[in-house]
Amino acid sequence: MLWTVLLALLVLLLLQTQLCVCLRVLRVAGYSSPSSSPSRNATKQRLPGAIIIGVRKGGTRALLEMLNLHPDVEVAKAEVHYFNVEEHYQRGLAWYRSQMPFTLPGQVTVEKTPGYFASPQVPQRVWEMNPAVRLLLIVRDPAERLVSDYTQVLHNRVTRHKPYKSLEELLLRQGHIVPAYKALQRSLYHQHLDRWLDVFPREQVHVVDGEALIRDPFPELQRAERFLDLLPRITPSNFYFNTTKGFYCLLSAGGHDKCLDESKGRPHAPLSSRAFRKLCRYFKEPNRLFFEMVGRFFSWC
Repeated sequence: MLWTVLLALLVLLLLQTQLCVCLRVLRVAGYSSPSSSPSRNATKQRLPGAIIIGVRKGGTRALLEMLNLHPDVEVAKAEVHYFNVEEHYQRGLAWYRSQMPFTLPGQVTVEKTPGYFASPQVPQRVWEMNPAVRLLLIVRDPAERLVSDYTQVLHNRVTRHKPYKSLEELLLRQGHIVPAYKALQRSLYHQHLDRWLDVFPREQVHVVDGEALIRDPFPELQRAERFLDLLPRITPSNFYFNTTKGFYCLLSAGGHDKCLDESKGRPHAPLSSRAFRKLCRYFKEPNRLFFEMVGRFFSWC
């Protein structure tokens, strides 16, 4: 009888030891006990609650990096091009979600793809994904944006040893503006915004002044925080002016600094002052229509 009791106690002791080992392994693997709250601890990939939709060469990367200073914001590191590239769109929302960062409940996932703004099929597709998604549109002088757009294309063609035309060859024909030039089309902000406002209410679209963001980032980031219903956690101390680069760089709460890559602030391709003045005159009426749509005036050429 005594030996039976001792044997039973030994078996219980071995089982207890094994249970402790199993629990330790589960904790290391990231599992929580039933008493803990999984809603507080679990991270997962979520569809974006906010999207920077454009404009191309308007400062979208700068805006994304600056928003990422906020502790309640996580950003997709690469442009996903889900809604404007058919091959990507056909992969479905599960694929789109897999391109997003892991976030905690309460954090905002932000994606940016500047190509969304001027793509006709995108507004409806975004609405079908989430009718309540918040949209950020960063704009700059459309004439300057056009030249910057061409400059990027020129750089890519030169790097790949491909032939290229000058900007004036593409922009002017017999002294007149060529309306079909793609870079010019992208600068007709009122046309593209009109398609978005056919689908989304105006209050779901926040317009960011791209020139102001580069000149003095903090006020524009304050407005963006309010639009995204974020607590005010970004401060002026998160920015410092880099005299070598000629623009502001970012300083995180942990003391890590980050400047935009060398392609930002690249010298513009040449364009004669005569051609630039024609461009400014061409954009005068489209700009006026855009100002009326957004209820805001910008000091553009």
